[in-house]
Amino acid sequence: MCGIAGIAVHQGPPVRREDLTVLARGLAHRGPDGEGFWVSADERVGLVHRRLAILDTSEAGHQPMLSADRTTTIVYNGEIFNFLELRDELVKRGHTFRGDSDTEVVLAAWREWREDMLPRFNGMWALAIHDSTTGELFLARDRFGIKPLLYTTGDRRMAFASEQRALLQVVTERHLDAPVVERLLFDPFAVEGSSRTIHKEVHRLPAGHSALWRNGRLSVRRWWRTTDHLVEPPRTARAQADRFHELFTDSIRLRMRSDVTIGTCLSGGFDSSAIVCEMKEVARQEGQRRREAGDWRHAFIASFPGRAHDETPQALEAARHAGVTPHVIDLSQTEDPSMIDCILRDLDDIYISLPAAPWQIYRRLRERGTLVSLDGHGADELMGGYRQGGEGVGFAVRNALARAAGASKAASHRLDDAKLAWLSARGLSFLRRSSIRAPRALEIPAELDALPAEWGMFNRRLYRMFHSTVLPTILRNFDRLSMAHGVEVRMPFMDWRLVCYVMSLPDAAKIDPIGSKAIARHAMQGRMPESIRVSQRKVGFNSPMPEWLNGSLGQWMSALLAKPHPQFDDMVDRGALLRRVNSLNGNRAWNWERASRLWPYANLRWLLDQ
Repeated sequence: MCGIAGIAVHQGPPVRREDLTVLARGLAHRGPDGEGFWVSADERVGLVHRRLAILDTSEAGHQPMLSADRTTTIVYNGEIFNFLELRDELVKRGHTFRGDSDTEVVLAAWREWREDMLPRFNGMWALAIHDSTTGELFLARDRFGIKPLLYTTGDRRMAFASEQRALLQVVTERHLDAPVVERLLFDPFAVEGSSRTIHKEVHRLPAGHSALWRNGRLSVRRWWRTTDHLVEPPRTARAQADRFHELFTDSIRLRMRSDVTIGTCLSGGFDSSAIVCEMKEVARQEGQRRREAGDWRHAFIASFPGRAHDETPQALEAARHAGVTPHVIDLSQTEDPSMIDCILRDLDDIYISLPAAPWQIYRRLRERGTLVSLDGHGADELMGGYRQGGEGVGFAVRNALARAAGASKAASHRLDDAKLAWLSARGLSFLRRSSIRAPRALEIPAELDALPAEWGMFNRRLYRMFHSTVLPTILRNFDRLSMAHGVEVRMPFMDWRLVCYVMSLPDAAKIDPIGSKAIARHAMQGRMPESIRVSQRKVGFNSPMPEWLNGSLGQWMSALLAKPHPQFDDMVDRGALLRRVNSLNGNRAWNWERASRLWPYANLRWLLDQ
């Protein structure tokens, strides 16, 4: 896990070492264990790497890494969890290895299979590979976009990086992309699945895509589409649950491979509890262990004492069941303005809340020497969030609206306009150019996927949440918040085999009388605390935003919005927004809905000051 960056030029001045140094400095937090530079012989390509050493912590894992004949160079961010199996296959094909890292396996896989290596990988990655014999630079991102890759092009020049704040340091001009920002303020989950960002000059390589820089041009293609890889599931409920458990266990086994200490962030909900309990079972298995971490019994628990959404008792129960050491971290007092600045700087985008809880908990992991965390991200979007099956009319309405929105662009526009009218009536929309029409949706590759005709409305909505809206945004957040402290997050529920299997199951396998995530709950029967297995309570890593905004955070927000800013004031009716915020502060009337709708405005206003 690392930070990567690079510059490629076709004409004009060669790559400058000063620009590479600037990129490296902007990614230093992602890789505290080393720094590497490489420039091609013709000085047309330069690559940068900041290292977080997880597999093979020796110098043999240093990047940029060159092939034995020095014709191929790679910088790579991520983990290929099945690298040992791939290495065995490559050895049989005549490849030799100098070290024990997965990076060297990726380099050999490229030389053996070229782009066809990507479907063979089980993991998360963003990578760049330069071939000096052709002068081409190949970029690729994992199936579901767990690891980020952003780029900018112009004047026969291209630059890329793991984070936009680093990339912007080598961009000569910066312009806010107003339609993207307005769409974010209307729907904060509607942008990350696209190729656009809040900056006109910065683009995102979408999940499951690759790109080739050749002769001064960048061509992008999609190499992965989940619907092309669905499977035929077993017919009986018992067999379906058994198959789920088999895939889930193997996913965790692969993700426990590490040469450093690993642990988990344990919320006390079903997802993280299932992971830590299954880690215990994997560790007890004999005969299958290859490079699994010996030191893994660490659970980090976000505690909010006295708050309604505190799940510390449930998390401690799961920790006892799994036999792991609990590290309880009190996160109830996160209103220090200097900490707010740090968190927003590391988030470097717009979201519905101040993500103080994950930012602080990953900081504690780093302080305690736990550099890898197996977390439950992706489960809600794969199998349904909590209480969805029992919400009756509201559940059916959301599914029906999702289906209607997918029917056509015109239908989607009408629903967005209706949503805007509803938000405006509730005092939750302050966009100047959107008094009648909502900001239009951006093009998102997965939105064009043809879904199986037999899928129900629930499966269709989950597919969109997983690939287009909610999950891409969550993945962005957790990558930036964890890597801000040099901590790697692994996500067992996002093993591609498990994802394709679960998406192949009918709605009824995910929702039954026990609630949502039925297949996972049945699979984990007898393997985790029963009270947690059947609970429908959902909290996660949310900060207590209503309580904070009803206190000093609301005053911070009011003071921030009181300051004029030309770009902000051009998009937002700042006066009306400020009056609304002051009213909510004065009446201590913040709730979750108001917080999630109005906080993005403050988030944007803060970003513009930077």
